[in-house]
Amino acid sequence: MNTVLRHWKEAATLILAAEHRLGADTLLSVRSRNSQLPPCSSFNYRVLMLKRSGRSGFMPNAYVFPGGMLDSSDFSSDWLGIFKTVGKSPSFGLRGVKQPMETRPPIFATDRLKLGSSIPGEVALRICALRETFEESGVLLVVPKPEGGGGVINPPEDISVCDPQLCSTELSKWRTLVNQNPSNFIRMCRELEVMPNIWALQEWGNWLTPEDRYGKSRFDTAFFICCLKEIPHTLQDEREIQHFQWSTPTDVLQSYQARELWIAPPQFYELSRLCRFPLLNDLHSFSCQRATEGCEQWMPVLLPNGEHYISLLPGDKLYPSDSSAKSESDENAEPHLKEESALHRVLLSDPYTMTLQVTITPKYKHLLPVMESTSPKDSKSQL
Repeated sequence: MNTVLRHWKEAATLILAAEHRLGADTLLSVRSRNSQLPPCSSFNYRVLMLKRSGRSGFMPNAYVFPGGMLDSSDFSSDWLGIFKTVGKSPSFGLRGVKQPMETRPPIFATDRLKLGSSIPGEVALRICALRETFEESGVLLVVPKPEGGGGVINPPEDISVCDPQLCSTELSKWRTLVNQNPSNFIRMCRELEVMPNIWALQEWGNWLTPEDRYGKSRFDTAFFICCLKEIPHTLQDEREIQHFQWSTPTDVLQSYQARELWIAPPQFYELSRLCRFPLLNDLHSFSCQRATEGCEQWMPVLLPNGEHYISLLPGDKLYPSDSSAKSESDENAEPHLKEESALHRVLLSDPYTMTLQVTITPKYKHLLPVMESTSPKDSKSQL
């Protein structure tokens, strides 16, 4: 793991979207509210959200995407035997990224092989996201070992199938073992003769935790996205996760606004992005094509605004040129951009009221979030 990063713990998160055929039950979930968000009935997929335990030291009771911290076993040389048929391919058959290495976020750009890892960082990050998803939700994304030569297992244009062909008893047994020791994820793959489906995960983004916002822990998190043909069997882990739900992005956002659940700004922002694509095939096609462009590192910088806060993101006219020096800004901070119209921020009025203001063009061909007003005053300042 990257021991050079002193302030952040490295982690990986997976946005998991699965097809859900529209039916009568979908119509019952539609909320009768005025909204700029697409109605729940327009989505043919659901996103997995997990409620963190109230005893958690980091964002207790928050609804999050599955994910967690990198473990040394994610970089183990034992994975070379698991990926033997594809290990000779560059980056184990993963597609390359067009983004120049000097502009890549450190979590992706760091040469893990020079740090003692036996496998590339982009492989280890995906293994972590898949392992944590299995630990927290019971969803196992694996593929059988191919009998012949190497290459990409799942062509990127194909939506993934989640079918490990294991009975629930065997899945539960392995899940318990992996929860006890992350290295058992390697043992499970070896004994079941499967490989983690790293090819189904598309690079999506990189979020860093602002200082003193959610406790002492700060995470440098790689975000991936994966689209499935159907909703897989799901279980909470009874430790870190209290509850899980498969919901449309609109339903999660509106439940948050109704104070029925709480999500952090990264989840709010990314779910608002997903609202651009109510159809799973469109989301999958976009994520596969966009993933080769790369991504930008985002560390929110908090700017006090009376009794409230503004969370500045890269590209905003007030975003400091050196955000690594500190994660709180003030009115005298050196602007990153001079354009007075450049806004890329989240207005934080209270824990259940967030408003997005974005006038910039996203880098690396990424999505603008769907933005909706929470009051007439807010609507005047948004596009």
